Amino acid sequence: MDRIAAPVHAAARPEELVARQDSTIAIIAFVALAAALVVLFRFPPVLDYANHYARIWLLSGGIGEPPFPEIYAIDWNRTFTNVGIDLLAISVGPLVGADMLARTLLFLAIVLPPLGAIGLHRALFGGRHYWQIAMLSLGWCATMIGGFINFQIGLGMALFFACADLRLQRRNPVLLFAWRLAAALLLTAMHIFSLGFYMAIVCGLEFSWRFDIVRSKAGLLRLAGRLAMAIGACALPPLALYLRTTALPNAGGDGLGLVWNDGVVPIVMNLLSAITTYVPVVDVLLVLPLILICTRAVRAGDIRMHAGLAVAACGLLLLSCVAPLHMLGTGWISWRFPIMTALVSMAMACPFANLTRRQALLLALVVNLAVFGRTGWIGWNWWLAQKDAAAVEAVLKNVPAGAAVLPLGHEPEMVSDFARSNRHFAWGLDSFRHLPTLAVPFSHAFVPTLFTAKGKQPLSVLPPWSEIAVPEGDLVPISVLSCPAMMREYQSYAPYLLDWRRRFDFILVANADIPDRYVGALMPAGLTLIEDAGFAKLYAIDKAAPAEPPSVPAGCATAL
Repeated sequence: MDRIAAPVHAAARPEELVARQDSTIAIIAFVALAAALVVLFRFPPVLDYANHYARIWLLSGGIGEPPFPEIYAIDWNRTFTNVGIDLLAISVGPLVGADMLARTLLFLAIVLPPLGAIGLHRALFGGRHYWQIAMLSLGWCATMIGGFINFQIGLGMALFFACADLRLQRRNPVLLFAWRLAAALLLTAMHIFSLGFYMAIVCGLEFSWRFDIVRSKAGLLRLAGRLAMAIGACALPPLALYLRTTALPNAGGDGLGLVWNDGVVPIVMNLLSAITTYVPVVDVLLVLPLILICTRAVRAGDIRMHAGLAVAACGLLLLSCVAPLHMLGTGWISWRFPIMTALVSMAMACPFANLTRRQALLLALVVNLAVFGRTGWIGWNWWLAQKDAAAVEAVLKNVPAGAAVLPLGHEPEMVSDFARSNRHFAWGLDSFRHLPTLAVPFSHAFVPTLFTAKGKQPLSVLPPWSEIAVPEGDLVPISVLSCPAMMREYQSYAPYLLDWRRRFDFILVANADIPDRYVGALMPAGLTLIEDAGFAKLYAIDKAAPAEPPSVPAGCATAL
């Protein structure tokens, strides 16, 4: 059945059920607020955003400015997926500017997934139910704060494409097949996971509203045929692109590079990535009212549900639990499935469609407080982060063009400080690690951690700069410079640390206003402080200074 149970108000008088639910004003307000946040805060605490910004700047024309023609090259044969923002950067970037394009892409990454879920909900259930406001809360999740811009935009595209697919399913099958080919091609270019998401939704929509299709042999055969056609149409474009590509993501020659969520606690934390932003406790408290609405609707029997999408959501939930955390040089793979599960789960259900005016007003109040309270929490953290981004910009003014900048950071003892909650997200991961890559557009300088991974980005590093570059990198703690054992450990995935005095001109230290847990604020000899902007410090490297520190700090003994 498409309804779990008859609504509790079914026997009420018609005049008591005339409450008109309209989510439009709240949706417009959320979109406007998201746009305001993007306009007001140039570099919010969104992990990968600064790195994407630097690459967008290069592809929008910056690569032609000295010294970058001798440092970077563009090769579109390096990848066939995950290139949506790169294609826009090279085509639209020169017209609108890198800054405008980067902000627009960030805005789309926020609003497209929930708007796509709302569009699918309206296509399925009709009306402008208040439950659609609740879906806006999913604009904020770990993959959004992680800066997975291609992925986030791809999720929204998949949902909107599914709306069109729903309208075409009962029409000309040739037209439907052609549409799915075109949609699959666009989604493959944006992000391969968005194609998988689209396939899951389409298969769920083909399953139909009811479970009784599985009771008929003829119905099962027809369903199997439709699913085979849908999967075939969606699989052809990525297969064709895969056969002609020369590079796939890899783990630096380490095979699949599998890392698993090996335990109940990591799996639960992984599932919470669908709602996690800066402080998980705050996120859970702000989302809890939306969960209670669903459970109350189930108990009251006032909820409708799409059976096929429920099956798709269960499949995505299973993948959320069993998918690897890292694979093929790509991090946080398992984070991708919980947000997919949440989007489908919210789009497939329509709780409390039958309410009196008073009950409808109460529902609207609860969902608006939850959604806009959550958005206000994000805005607070973005406001806090602006002084950190300004500090990085301030020290970069002292870096000359063509210099090589080594990015390092202070590793704090604790990450639960609410006064600096913007500096970490999800489960203690730093949100500022890529701010030093702003040296590329702001100083025309080289940073070794700009995204240039084969199979994911069309940008490559030319020799001899490639000798001190990594395709993806974290922010290495300053303690590696003073602790020989840590230096040996980190060189395995940050080889640019080898002979750093000779190969780099400056050191940019982030999170510098908090003592490092191992060495405090201690820096090796031969470094001259150029500017201290609080969060960021800039040191010039004396290349003639001794390569090894005269003594090892006591804190190094606890570092490994």
